[in-house]
Amino acid sequence: MTSQLFPVAYGRNLVAELPAILNRPYLVVTMADLWPRFAPQLSDGLAAVHLVDSLEIEDLERLPGTLPRFETIVGLGGGMAIDVAKYLAWRLNRPLFQVPTSMSVNAPFAHRAAVRDQGVLKYVGWHVPEMVYVDYDVIRSAPEHINRSSVGDIVCYYTAHWDWRMARDTGNCEAKWPYEQYWVDQARAVLDGVLDAAEDIRAVNDAGIRALMGALRWGGAAFSNTGWNPRPIEGSEHTFFYATEHLTKKPFLHGQIVSLGVLLMSFLQGNDPDFIKGALDRIGVAYQPQDMGLTWEEVRAGLRHMPEYHKMAGNLWYTAATHLPITEAYLDEVQAWIGG
Repeated sequence: MTSQLFPVAYGRNLVAELPAILNRPYLVVTMADLWPRFAPQLSDGLAAVHLVDSLEIEDLERLPGTLPRFETIVGLGGGMAIDVAKYLAWRLNRPLFQVPTSMSVNAPFAHRAAVRDQGVLKYVGWHVPEMVYVDYDVIRSAPEHINRSSVGDIVCYYTAHWDWRMARDTGNCEAKWPYEQYWVDQARAVLDGVLDAAEDIRAVNDAGIRALMGALRWGGAAFSNTGWNPRPIEGSEHTFFYATEHLTKKPFLHGQIVSLGVLLMSFLQGNDPDFIKGALDRIGVAYQPQDMGLTWEEVRAGLRHMPEYHKMAGNLWYTAATHLPITEAYLDEVQAWIGG
């Protein structure tokens, strides 16, 4: 379905095999809460561990000067660890192996790293991992709400396609991203495959892990494979996420807040929101604001902030986030519909 998909291996006990594979010494990029669990399996040949505490470019640029010599990088964790590992592999030109510990985001399968420049999201760099290892037991050990939430990075195609059609029909399509039905059809097939596997994804069984990780694999590589066109895979729901993160300065589980964004934007679009809400409910996604430490006042503020953030970012595309007004009537109605 695309010109390039990242190499991926599914199996069990995969982390324990890494010391036999990696050029030594190697650097592990992970999170403080994860490292004690995996340290015994990765101590042989280890040069250093970087415990991620920032995605700011200024902080990441200082990292190489603090690290000992290493030959290979392992990204072990969720989106933050995976993106920092990717960033370092790009900047230092080192081989990279990615080991996602949950199905929280498509970052293990994407070429660019999602970092922050004074709080504003930027996708930078280019790196293809030697392998992405998906260990069924490691994935299943993550909290179910984290694994289920990653459908947000797929159901966002639903709102993104409405945005793209609207931009085409209103003459607001960017010249470099004219509407392409081919890519809409490809992305919709991936979305439909995830919706068909809703029960398995909810159960986080082997079939569900393969279905969702396969979809994330397609979506992660799609940005490059479409010639850096975000339109088939990302729309106004992500603008809501970026604007809310910027306003609140809170970290979010990516798929979770994007899922909330899909509901908010599909309702704003008049895009059969009950259909996509029913799909998220079947999968068991925890999309209520309180599930992610948000109040409805913060959600409302994030929605109102979208046009301003769009101008501030300077690189976002025309969507419902700027095309449709955020009225008090809409805010009241969408809050009642979602159930807040």
